[in-house]
Amino acid sequence: MKIGIVGLPNVGKSTMFNAITKAGAECANYPFCTIEPNIGVVPVPDERLDNLTKMYHPQKTTHAVIEFVDIAGLVKGASKGEGLGNKFLSHIREVDSIVEVVRCFDDPNVVHVDGNINPLRDIETINLELIFADIETIDKRLERAKKQLKSDKKIQVEIDFFEKIRKTLEQGKSARTLEFSEEEKELLKDTYLLTLKPILYIANISEEQLENAKNDVNVLKVKEYAKGEGASVIPLCVKIEEELAGLEEQDKIEMLDALGLEESGLDKVIKASYDLLGLMSFLTAGEPEVRAWTIKKGTKAPNAARKNSYRY
Repeated sequence: MKIGIVGLPNVGKSTMFNAITKAGAECANYPFCTIEPNIGVVPVPDERLDNLTKMYHPQKTTHAVIEFVDIAGLVKGASKGEGLGNKFLSHIREVDSIVEVVRCFDDPNVVHVDGNINPLRDIETINLELIFADIETIDKRLERAKKQLKSDKKIQVEIDFFEKIRKTLEQGKSARTLEFSEEEKELLKDTYLLTLKPILYIANISEEQLENAKNDVNVLKVKEYAKGEGASVIPLCVKIEEELAGLEEQDKIEMLDALGLEESGLDKVIKASYDLLGLMSFLTAGEPEVRAWTIKKGTKAPNAARKNSYRY
């Protein structure tokens, strides 16, 4: 289970990764600080598991885990190889879903690759590059299918299907905005379209914006865009989350209380990322071990108990 953290350079992407994983990925105020992807495996917060641990006092408590990948920042022209575009696209193909960090704060001391703050422009920069890459993939698939059409007329159904997707992409919309039948999903399995991957948007805000984040003008813009894709948005002050991540548990609780928060934003991100893949935890408890097993949502209890784990 891999979640790719993406965004333009200097939006707080690597800082968020550091806070989530405490892996110490390099973070600096210049473009392309991240070149090769940083990877960190983190436990999925689960209050039920904590409560079972208090009840059973097991020898071992095992959380479900999720893998985060901090991918190099992207710029316009990535689909044509600009910046680190080729690396970005190859790395994003390897993840199962996307967490896109969008800069919604203004700070003259932190360089913006395009010179000023504009969250919708930033989202479209990334998403359009993914769309361009998908159009290239679709064109190759159509070219192959049209050659096969001469000997197999049934291929026309496939051609019509991929031309429908191409038309959507040409309108600047992601493939995830479309609905597919089970038969169409089968056709999509070996295409690995980037804009089909589930996505979660992180609106990175300042500490001053945190108090009224729900009504912040930039956050609202991101939410409106995400709504069209059926995606969720989590407002997050990455700078504060980095501070929280470095505190002892009691100090962390006190800081959250002072901020008027019940849980850290990063815990919300981890849970939402887990949910993004359609996953949930099946819990088992006893003196030897209290454990959260990862299963697909909708798995029946007898099947979950029999398998005891799910391989994504």
